Amino acid sequence: MDQANELRKMLGEEAHKIHRRRGDLDPPFHSGNNGPRVMAVTSGKGGVGKTNIVGNLAIACQRMGKKVLLLDADLGLANIDIIFGLNPEHSIDEVIRGEKELSQIIIEGPEGVAVIPASSGVHQLAHLSEGQKMNLLNEFDLLTGRFDLLLIDTGAGISSNVLYFNLAAEEKIVVVTPEPTSITDAYALMKVMFRQYGTKDFLILMNMVRNEQEAKGVFHNLSSAMGRFMAGISMDYAGCILKDRCLQKAIWNRVPVLCRYPEASSSSHLNELARYLLRRTERAPTDGNIKFFWKRILSSAVE
Repeated sequence: MDQANELRKMLGEEAHKIHRRRGDLDPPFHSGNNGPRVMAVTSGKGGVGKTNIVGNLAIACQRMGKKVLLLDADLGLANIDIIFGLNPEHSIDEVIRGEKELSQIIIEGPEGVAVIPASSGVHQLAHLSEGQKMNLLNEFDLLTGRFDLLLIDTGAGISSNVLYFNLAAEEKIVVVTPEPTSITDAYALMKVMFRQYGTKDFLILMNMVRNEQEAKGVFHNLSSAMGRFMAGISMDYAGCILKDRCLQKAIWNRVPVLCRYPEASSSSHLNELARYLLRRTERAPTDGNIKFFWKRILSSAVE
């Protein structure tokens, strides 16, 4: 135990020295007194448009003056690079192996959004040695003052990897469509997180709806079911994204809809979502920062 504490002290001192050296060359971005917020965008099933929402949400928040870091943590369908039209050469796997620094693998997406290409390395986070964990924590510590918002594009469903990132994030945004399977799978995801891990607060974003009336109707039904069978869960309506041909065209062209079709209805609703989320971050004090998020990730395993 004494040796472990001494190692942590030495690594912490070294990280501080590196931070100071890098700071002389590359001043950190202002991230406010409370540090960056961590939000996970998730879903009960695939095919609900989650990744596209994450990518455009990152751009919207960036336009509103926030410095955004985006982590692609969807192992099955890692599509952030496709949405943004990127071709990453490196991934977090190389940081885990000690071959690269985190700052060396981060790539710049549209309008300055920073992206961590996760690849299969996300799965490895549950099986790191203590030395690898300490190294990764120190790497993320160097980023703490540089970002206002960390957005996580999780996988879909209730796998350990999906739960891993949702449990560590401060905000859990669940994307739901009007399809019955999407609704029941979203219910199942929240049920597992509530009953097994005590997670009580969720934001519900309705996607691919015909109008806001339909969105609020589905939300009301889901909220009523939760209230009857799982009292204690808090669900807030975060808004909706309407079905939009412009959105589909943007996806086909590997360009975010906010960039290609800024006047589209989907772009308008994505901007509304960004404003809603940023207002929440201003009202609620943060209970951690990027390094704290990664401490949660690396120190707790989901069974």
